[in-house]
Amino acid sequence: MSTEENKQVVRRFNIEVIQEGNADAFASLMAADFINHAAPPQMPKGPEGMWNTFQNVLRPALSNLKVTIHDQIAEGDKVTTRKTISGIHSGTLLGIPATGRNVAIDVIDIVRVQDGKYAEHWGINTLSEVLSSLAKP
Repeated sequence: MSTEENKQVVRRFNIEVIQEGNADAFASLMAADFINHAAPPQMPKGPEGMWNTFQNVLRPALSNLKVTIHDQIAEGDKVTTRKTISGIHSGTLLGIPATGRNVAIDVIDIVRVQDGKYAEHWGINTLSEVLSSLAKP
């Protein structure tokens, strides 16, 4: 696949899976042997851990969830994306009750795309800083 096609796979994942919660898109975009190198130590590193993060952690906690892609750079089979995941903190987020505040989680991730599917993921994000700010009155 071309680098532009790989970028399109990542864009599709961000909008259809993260933003919209589309389970069919998730299934079609994830390789069975996918590895999330950024998963916390106690979480599964396969597809199920990735789905859990979006569907059971972020989506219930953030209403009006939106993914804004700021930059994408692709080389070979890897796509680096700088994005913001935002929403209104309307449900419990990792133990922090809803505050009604606007939330913006900044993310930079690298995805290795193989045959049009997510094969590997590495990433950093500002979720811990967001949680810290939500815990303050």
